[in-house]
Amino acid sequence: MSLPHAILTALLEKPSSGLELTRRFDRSIGYFWSATHQQIYRELGKLEADGLIRALPSEQPARGQKKSYEVLSAGRAELARWTSASQDPKPHRDALLLRLRAAAVVGTAGLEADLRRHLELHERQLTEYEEIEQRDFPPGRGGTEDRLRHLVLRAGIDLETFWTQWLRRALADVAELPDGEPADHARPQTGQATGQTRSADLT
Repeated sequence: MSLPHAILTALLEKPSSGLELTRRFDRSIGYFWSATHQQIYRELGKLEADGLIRALPSEQPARGQKKSYEVLSAGRAELARWTSASQDPKPHRDALLLRLRAAAVVGTAGLEADLRRHLELHERQLTEYEEIEQRDFPPGRGGTEDRLRHLVLRAGIDLETFWTQWLRRALADVAELPDGEPADHARPQTGQATGQTRSADLT
């Protein structure tokens, strides 16, 4: 449901063509809500059909010319409705955390190298966010739009800071574990009765 509202937001900020929207998603909105070129064009068609946006008239119509879109009053009203509505946070799903849980029963082979790769990626993203903050949000810029956009960026900075700190701790902990071996209690035991509940199953 959020992609059309992301597009409405971007078009209210600046009327754009589908290609321009794709580039803007790559540079900014895509950091927290990604979309492919095809998805953006598909949503533009739906929004236009629903009367929420319209293609701007071209002064010189030409075959293959990019169409630019603007938001109509109905689109602004829909975005305002969605923005003001109450929404619950979504449960967090992360394959890396599930893999750590799985490593407890099958062993940690290859895990440390991938944790290091994740750390490098998050450090790189954190550096990029901090550079954007220094460039686009210098001290003294306190308008409503700047402050709200800065809050979005700060969320990214804080999340990347969390992940870099957590991954360093995870690497330190994994380095202390026996190489590639599952925990003793996780190894299959001959003759163990089925259906028994162990304390480890409840954690």
